[in-house]
Amino acid sequence: MNWANESSPQEFILLGFSDRSWLQMPLFVVLLISYTITIFGNVSIMTVCILDPKLHTPMYFFLTNLSILDLCYTTTTVPHMLVNIGHNKKTISYGGCVAQLIIFLALGATECLLLAVMSFDRFVAICRPLHYVVIMNHWFCLRMAAFSWLTGFSNSVLQSSLTLHMPRCGHQEVDHFFCEVPALLKLSCADTKPIEAELFFFSVLILLIPVTLILISYGFIVQTVLKIRSAEGRRKAFGTCGSHMIVVSLFYGTAIYMYLQPPSSTSKDWGKMVSLFYGIITPMLNPLIYSLRNKDMKEAFKRVMPRILFCKN
Repeated sequence: MNWANESSPQEFILLGFSDRSWLQMPLFVVLLISYTITIFGNVSIMTVCILDPKLHTPMYFFLTNLSILDLCYTTTTVPHMLVNIGHNKKTISYGGCVAQLIIFLALGATECLLLAVMSFDRFVAICRPLHYVVIMNHWFCLRMAAFSWLTGFSNSVLQSSLTLHMPRCGHQEVDHFFCEVPALLKLSCADTKPIEAELFFFSVLILLIPVTLILISYGFIVQTVLKIRSAEGRRKAFGTCGSHMIVVSLFYGTAIYMYLQPPSSTSKDWGKMVSLFYGIITPMLNPLIYSLRNKDMKEAFKRVMPRILFCKN
């Protein structure tokens, strides 16, 4: 695909909040702290899920995939943002912008699908407990994870090619912190409505279909849990799903706001803040939500961390 057409500059200028110089240092501090917590939190979850045999279950296999996604998601944008904040000219090469756009879109779409797969796992565990081992077998889990990753990257290549083929007539100032579809479409000197319609269609497929499946799964889960006579059983069942629902609400709420409305209708500053939230804050919160609210995860940390810190077998 010939993305570097004649209207493509050699580099883009990422404006961010450059018109508000007083925000640069607070933003740098917030990004650095968030990124550090994201790395530590997600690496810790991946390590514990891999090393603790009791967590070798479908639920924690998908949680490990989610941690990998979140780690890569933030690494795609935050290091470059931190470097740019310290420079007067905040630039990114054309190739870097293309790579950032493709990877960011791919990981975001993959997370949409993976969260739906995780809700199906909870549905089977609660509503079909006797068939759980048969349905959520090793190969089925691998295929579902692979489907999420492959579909996410395929969707990204398609949406990226549509976005990057729009003529920009030399425009190179991206009013954002990183290369994202709504911000890049605003550079176009042609009518973007046909492209926006196509991108909206693909966004509906990637966002609304998974979230609909999640809502259906949790509808059945709620019906099943309410039939449980034991209050302790109901509490445990809702506790198992509570962390996932918080993550779903945070991620889908902000992503739907950004991608299911025309770029022209989005307030530029509000759009930047929403992007920062789902691209940086949500990946930071995910490991905290899962580790602090999950009894099995907390117990696994107690078992595994001493072995790592003191090099015990």
